[in-house]
Amino acid sequence: MDAKAGARETFEGARASLVALSHRIHAHPELGFEEERAASWLGERLADGGFAVTRGICDLPTAFEARAGSGPLHVAICAEYDSLPGIGHACGHNVIAAMAVGAGLALARVADDVGLTVRVVGTPAEEGGGGKVLLLERGAFAGVHAAMMVHPAPLDVVAPPILAAAQFEARYTGKEAHASAFPERGINAGDALTIAQTAIGLMRQHLHSTDRVHGIVTCGGAAPNVIPAATAAKYIVRARDLASLVDVRARTMRCFEAGALATGATLAVVEDHPPYAEMRHDADIGALYRRNAEALGRTFLDFGTALERAAGSTDMGNVSLALPSIHPAIGIDSLPAVNHQREFAAHCVTAAADQALDDGALAMAWTAIDLATDPAERGRLLAARR
Repeated sequence: MDAKAGARETFEGARASLVALSHRIHAHPELGFEEERAASWLGERLADGGFAVTRGICDLPTAFEARAGSGPLHVAICAEYDSLPGIGHACGHNVIAAMAVGAGLALARVADDVGLTVRVVGTPAEEGGGGKVLLLERGAFAGVHAAMMVHPAPLDVVAPPILAAAQFEARYTGKEAHASAFPERGINAGDALTIAQTAIGLMRQHLHSTDRVHGIVTCGGAAPNVIPAATAAKYIVRARDLASLVDVRARTMRCFEAGALATGATLAVVEDHPPYAEMRHDADIGALYRRNAEALGRTFLDFGTALERAAGSTDMGNVSLALPSIHPAIGIDSLPAVNHQREFAAHCVTAAADQALDDGALAMAWTAIDLATDPAERGRLLAARR
């Protein structure tokens, strides 16, 4: 039996437990850095499959690493498992997590035969928190030659557009006063935030098509008859790459500073996490993934430039700047529902999502086998990370 057939046989034997794992994580959504149950369930399943599991790596309690094989080529499969506030697994991280475990289990059987060391890396807090950025900075990807993960989406895309992003909280401090009797004695932090948001809205006309600025008000005041003395908003700024992000973020900060200047309120800006980088998809690994996914029945359409509009951000981008990586999207037949909608969350436990779990796990496993057994690819990756 060849390596790909062996990997598939192992996966098929584990499939029922992996689907159950995906559905269990979906039924128990946990926010970033709070994914205690998901991290535990994933680690247990990998340990049952023969992996050596280390929990709480890099001083992150809900991060983990699981290793199998002892070959010279080290491949990391990234698992995400945090949910979104209020709408649960509306980005399909339950599928991502089970897919990563499935790919790992499939590879463990053949890793030594083909010359692989397989790492499944549990990466918390992708939805704001930068788990992979922290793991990268603290050495979790040291010695890894290639990294991959596959993300649920409405349709299959080998190299989806992924923007650099910065997330922060802007806080205004003013002074309370009776809103009717003595408004002149107050400093209106609510007005400061209104001015900032108006300025951002006007600025959008002058942004590049790849730039994004969006946010929410998290505190707008305490009572309508009290001049607001404290307001806050969380915002995300995105751009084509980290270099472009610097300019867009600076322009956005001027909008917030305008609110403070106009009202006399004091502005404080707190970064939520280090910036997410743009994704640099490795073309060679992506081509292997596409070939393997097509062999499993997946279809990749040519969206042309229309695809550029559907851009998000991920901390996998930071990993991709450090080592060859891919982050394909895998379709779950969800349209018209799209990521970050309740309807998309509901699609993440359908038969189509379960099929995506199968196909994504096997496509990643087969791609890792190709990397290990193709002399040119193996040589390229080993030479790049000596």
